[in-house]
Amino acid sequence: MLDDALHFLAQEQEMPDWARLGEHLPYEWIEQAVAYTGRASIRQRRLPAEQVVWLVIALALYRHQSISEVVDDLDLALPDLQAPFVSKSAVAQARQRLGAQPLKALFELSARAWAEQDRKQYLFKGLSLFAMDGTTLRTADTPEHRAHFGAQVYASNTIASYPQVRGVTLTAVPTHLIRGARFGPYGTNEMLYAKDLLDAIPDDSLTAFDKGFLSAEILCGLTGTGSNRHFIIPAKANTKWEVIEGPPDDAVVSMRVSPQARKKCPELPEVWQARAITVIDQSARKRVLLTSLFDRKRYTSTDIVACYARRWQIETSYRELKQTMMGMALTLRSRSVEGVYQEIWGALIAYNLVRLEIAKAALAVKCEPTEISFVRAFHVIQYELHWAAVTRAQGKLPALLQRLRQRLVTLLKEERPDRKFERAVKAVPKRYAVRVLKKDLN
Repeated sequence: MLDDALHFLAQEQEMPDWARLGEHLPYEWIEQAVAYTGRASIRQRRLPAEQVVWLVIALALYRHQSISEVVDDLDLALPDLQAPFVSKSAVAQARQRLGAQPLKALFELSARAWAEQDRKQYLFKGLSLFAMDGTTLRTADTPEHRAHFGAQVYASNTIASYPQVRGVTLTAVPTHLIRGARFGPYGTNEMLYAKDLLDAIPDDSLTAFDKGFLSAEILCGLTGTGSNRHFIIPAKANTKWEVIEGPPDDAVVSMRVSPQARKKCPELPEVWQARAITVIDQSARKRVLLTSLFDRKRYTSTDIVACYARRWQIETSYRELKQTMMGMALTLRSRSVEGVYQEIWGALIAYNLVRLEIAKAALAVKCEPTEISFVRAFHVIQYELHWAAVTRAQGKLPALLQRLRQRLVTLLKEERPDRKFERAVKAVPKRYAVRVLKKDLN
């Protein structure tokens, strides 16, 4: 976590004392991820593999700076009297040697551990609350990226200006910590990424899905494996079922699995059941939520509706990743396919580090993590890391960390009123008519 990074950055680096990384992102994790993927540095380098891992994470925290500036400002290279600065080519080669797998391994290891920390503080009637949703990221427009990732093709057969990465994340709703992620070419359907992500959902959990993930293969795959894993998902307009029992607004229904789905996945049953809860919104529009929580006494319809309403909050995590952390950048930095994967895994780790620090600060003052402004907390953390590296505040780390936590809890967001209108996709405004002068026609 940040106290580990501050310990690492705020002291002289005559020899790298990895033990100072502490308990939240310990050196053992980094070493394990690097060794597991076979990318450990055999000989001593200015930027060994373990050091490059920190560099990739730092690049996500300082997207507005060049790679060379991040290396120099945070003093991430091992000291060398003959060559005080590291060349751009050396940094690029170090990242290429490392690859993406160590960052992926480190993310999965840290995400599991961090999601379990303080989990009991946020349970919903004994269940951990998660949300699964998809997003896209733009990459640099290179032939290699076009060939590997592809891009969106619009109805007019126009191709998007930049190649795009499609991904799906599993996010803890109370803390916005990302528990798992899958991403790759844009042409791969989100359903495939979601299916591959089911193993990351822990036992004793409730996962809220967008209605685009309504599939017997995904939902039955979730509840049929593991222990006490449940879902909430809106029904589509054309979803058909047969009522088995219960009142019309809170009934147990049975749905048939299509022959095409069973042919693709033979282990699926012919029919599967869910609890259908009818919801009337403020605009008098009706929608139905499907869930696997059949116990009406323990999990009332009001509870189910309230849980699903919280799912919308995790969409802000995509905004924080793509706008706050990336700033004004249109695309990711990397110009190679492997570099793109490495950069995304590093960004997910960096995002979780910020979110974890926010969660720890929120527990200290007994407020919700989502009540603390991510934007302002992110800026505070950027400043504190930079200040620790520049001043080398030896002996002052406890006071520095205490000040950081105190500043974070002062960043509580103002209470906002509830939404008055349903979410809606607005029509894209048409372009202004182009005025053609007569002289241009001649």
